[in-house]
Amino acid sequence: MTNGEVTDLMYKVFLMTLQLAGPILVISMVVGIIISILQAATQIHEQTLTFVPKLLVIGIILVVAGPNMLQSLQEFTSDIFAMIAAG
Repeated sequence: MTNGEVTDLMYKVFLMTLQLAGPILVISMVVGIIISILQAATQIHEQTLTFVPKLLVIGIILVVAGPNMLQSLQEFTSDIFAMIAAG
């Protein structure tokens, strides 16, 4: 592999990481901020109030977007194996 091919592959890996982890991280961060604002307004500082809603939202995201994420990861993996087989 040339340096250009390795750079292109690393770019694709970075984009795949952003596509798979980005939505989960951004939405859980938004939920955490909303709950933190509610906790500050009500002065209730219970740890489970942040953990449980984040867990539920992440679960819902994985159920809804999981098949699409898996399909993207499968296509990327088969592309990597094709590159390995081609030499």
